[in-house]
Amino acid sequence: MARQGRPTVEISLGAEERRTLVRWARRHSSSQALALRCRIVLACAEGRTNTDIAVELGVNQVTVSKWRRRFAAERLDGLVDAPRPGAARRIGDDVVEAVVVETLETAPADATHWSTRSLAAKHGISRQTVSEIWRAFGLKPWRTDSFKVSPDPELVEKIRDLVGLYIDPPVAAVVFALDEKPQIQALDRTAPTLPMLPTTPERATHDYERNGTCDLFAALNVATGTVITDIRSSHTSKDFVAFLNKVNRSVPDGLDVHVILDNLSTHKTPLVHRWLLRHRRFHFHFTPTYGSWMNLVERWFSALTTKKLRRSAHPSVKALAADINAWAANWNENPQPFIWHKTADQILERLAGYCSTINQDLTSQHRIS
Repeated sequence: MARQGRPTVEISLGAEERRTLVRWARRHSSSQALALRCRIVLACAEGRTNTDIAVELGVNQVTVSKWRRRFAAERLDGLVDAPRPGAARRIGDDVVEAVVVETLETAPADATHWSTRSLAAKHGISRQTVSEIWRAFGLKPWRTDSFKVSPDPELVEKIRDLVGLYIDPPVAAVVFALDEKPQIQALDRTAPTLPMLPTTPERATHDYERNGTCDLFAALNVATGTVITDIRSSHTSKDFVAFLNKVNRSVPDGLDVHVILDNLSTHKTPLVHRWLLRHRRFHFHFTPTYGSWMNLVERWFSALTTKKLRRSAHPSVKALAADINAWAANWNENPQPFIWHKTADQILERLAGYCSTINQDLTSQHRIS
């Protein structure tokens, strides 16, 4: 007589259950295990055998049978992992609250912020426990950030103007992000730099010799990513006008030129105003006060510093200038434009959040005093 196996449990789904299973199986935030269980149950609801489902999904028949029976008994709740056994929590909610409150509102007598060891010693717990509490609440006392709210009375208008140039530039025009990087030092190490070896990083002396400085003018074409540069011994208004002439010669006739630049005094002298009157196709767009971060050429200066200047050695200003020119020429062979993503509304909403936080802090301090 043939042996009878365990009877297969039939699965029928309600409309809401089916929608939930499909959503759990498709959403990116679901674990792979949960998504697989949902696909198993959906296949079971079609009346298919455990063998067919196992072959299609690449699992064992026992796995299909397990989740078929679990769903039949507990429905959707049965697909979620049950709590696993482990040691009971020894830290009470009162200790967790005290650690969080002290981290946010107090500081030790000998420091500006708590460390895991100092806070653990105060509460008689391990530093790993303090670290876990901080991680759970997203607290990082060792980090600090900076901010500066611009007092520019035309802040909103300037933000919208600059973002508009980046995201939706005018037709028949070239947009340049222009700025100076002044006082670049030609630094030379007091001894030759030792090259990198296996298990050993590159080594350079901590001290250096100063061999003079130079000033770099740069105009970044926002659309193409190419950069026009000029290196001079100073960055006076006369030098600035000379660089504008260089930019003017590089732009074909018939195109307007929109220049994004900061509020440096040399950009607003009578000499510059007279030059603008003679070159009507040039239009200046100034960043807000303390808003040089809105000038995309600053991103190019950052790349120059990190990729070339920071670890280079130059015995003279001439060598420094040659190195900068060579790096800029290499950049222009395969330029990479910097893409502006934030809209003006997003910037202003974040600024409003900063202002709201500052006002709340000032109000709280006023009440305490």
